[in-house]
Amino acid sequence: EYSIRDNRQSRFFELPLVITMTTRGGGTATKDDDSNPSTYSNQSKLKRLPLPTLEETMEKFNRTLQAMQSDEHHLETQTSISQFLANDGPKLQTLLQDYNASADGNGVGSYVEEFWSDSYLAPDCSVVLNLNPFFLLESHPDPKTASDPVLRASELVFASLKLVYRIQNETLAPDTFRGKPLCMDQFKALFGSCRVPHEGQDVVCNDPGSRHVVVMRKNVMYYFMALWPDGTLAVSIADLVDILQAIVEDADNLNSDAQQEGNEGEEQKKASSWPKNAPVGVLTTLDRRSWSVTRKALLAVPESDNESALQIVDSALFVLCLDDVAPEDINDSASNMLHGTYRLKRNSEDAASYYQAGTCCNRWYDKLQIIVCEDGSAGVNFEHSAIDGHTALRFVADVFAETIINFAQSITKTIYGGTGSTVVPSVIDAPLRRATVLNESNEEPLLDVWPKRLDFSLNPKLDDVIFHAETHLGDQILSVNSRVLEYKGFGKNFITANKLSPDSFVQMSMLVAYYILYGKTANAYEASISLCMSQSLVKECAFFKLIAPCA
Repeated sequence: EYSIRDNRQSRFFELPLVITMTTRGGGTATKDDDSNPSTYSNQSKLKRLPLPTLEETMEKFNRTLQAMQSDEHHLETQTSISQFLANDGPKLQTLLQDYNASADGNGVGSYVEEFWSDSYLAPDCSVVLNLNPFFLLESHPDPKTASDPVLRASELVFASLKLVYRIQNETLAPDTFRGKPLCMDQFKALFGSCRVPHEGQDVVCNDPGSRHVVVMRKNVMYYFMALWPDGTLAVSIADLVDILQAIVEDADNLNSDAQQEGNEGEEQKKASSWPKNAPVGVLTTLDRRSWSVTRKALLAVPESDNESALQIVDSALFVLCLDDVAPEDINDSASNMLHGTYRLKRNSEDAASYYQAGTCCNRWYDKLQIIVCEDGSAGVNFEHSAIDGHTALRFVADVFAETIINFAQSITKTIYGGTGSTVVPSVIDAPLRRATVLNESNEEPLLDVWPKRLDFSLNPKLDDVIFHAETHLGDQILSVNSRVLEYKGFGKNFITANKLSPDSFVQMSMLVAYYILYGKTANAYEASISLCMSQSLVKECAFFKLIAPCA
C-alpha cells in the first residue's frame, strides 16, 4: 500500500533545485527516418512568417473596412490611408523591417512574436475567466471507469505520461494540415511549464526534464515521481490507483482535522500552526501584480520550505485536480472546468461562521490542469500564454483516445489473449518499468514513487490575502453563468460547403447575437492558422519564446 510521506523525511530523487533555463528553438531531429519522422523533423522545412509590404497592408486594411463602413465613412478612411502612406507609414515600415531582420538573427520566430506574447503576459487581470480556456471530456465508455474518479484519473494520468515520454524522446508524430507540415515547437511547453508572476510582466518557465506530477485534493497539494530519468514510465495504472487513493484518504482526513483546528478561539488559533489545507492555489486567481507581491511574501516566510514547494509545483509535468463534487448536469461540469464551484459551508462548531468548500480553490491556474470530479467526469483547464488551442486539442484528443483504446484492449485480450494491443494498437506507445516491482528487490529504492504532501508555511498576513482572494474569486464566479449549447440544425459540412470557416461563422453568430441584445457591435479578432510557419501560434502570430528562471 501507499501512504503519504512527509517531504522533510524522504528524498525527492533528482529533482532540480532550480528550474532549467531553456530556449525554444526549432528542434533538431535526432530520431528521424522516412517511416518514423521525429517530432521536430519538419521544423527546418518551415518558413518564417513573411512581412507584408506597406502597400499590401494598407490595401487589405482598406478592403476590409469597406465592408463595414458607409460610403461617407469609407471616404474618410481612404483619405487617412493616403496621408499615412505619404508621411509616417514608410518610416514605421522601415523600423519594422529592421526589427524583423534583427528578430531573425536572434532566433525569434517572427515580427509579431514578442508583441503577441505581451498581449498575454503583460495584462494585470486574473487568468481565471479572462485567459485560461477549458475542455470538457466525454464520459468513459466503461461504466466502471466512468463512475470511479480515482480510476478515471489514473487512466488519464497514465495516458498523459505516455505522451510526455513521446515528446521528451521526440517520437511523437509531427502534425500536418492538408498534407503540409505544422510547427511543433509549442509541444516543448506543453508539460513541465508554468506561468510565473512578475511585477513588470509575467514569464513562462519550463523544465524539459520534468518527471513528477502534482495532485490537489481539497486544497491540499501532493506530488509523486512518475518517470525514470530516461522518460520511461515508472508507474502503471494500478500503481496510480493506489497513489491517488492514498492522497484522497489523506486529504479527506487532513481536511477534517483542519476544520476542527479552525474551530479554536482566535487567540489560540493564532498561536497554533496554520491549517495544512489552506488554499494556497487560490493565490493564482489574483490579478498578476498582486500575485507577484504575494509570491515574494510566500518565499520570504522565515524557516519555511515554501521555495522548494513552489519549485516542485512550477516544474511539475502537470497538475491533477481531484474534486470532491459531482456536477448535476453538463452546464455545471463546464462551469467547474472553467472556474470551479463556489460553495459556502456552515461551520459545524460555530453557526455564525462559514468556510469555502467549493472546488474553486482546488486549482493552480498557472499550469496545465487535468480535473476529475467525484462522479468521474473530467476536463482540462490550461494556461494559454505558452500553448494554443491547437496544441491543447492534440493533447486532449490523444490522451482521451488512448483511454478508449485501453478499454478496447482490455476487452479483446479476453478473446485473443495477451494484451490485446496486437488487435487494437495503442494511440500512444511508451515503455513501462514499474518502480514498485524493482524496489521490492532492493534495500534502497531505485526510484521513490510514494506520494508526498507539500506543506506551505503561512502567516497572518498571507492568511488574510488568501481570504480576500477567495472572496474576490467568489464574486467573479457568482457574476457569471455558463451554459453549454449544442446546435444540431447543421454543422461543419454545411458551413464549409458554403466556403466559410466554421470558426469565423461561430464568431460572427456571437457578434450578431450581441448586436441584437445591445444594439451595437463589439470588437473581435478572427483566429487564423499560421502553424505552417516556423515557431507559430494559431492567431496570426509566432510562438512565445521568453523563458526565465523561476527564482
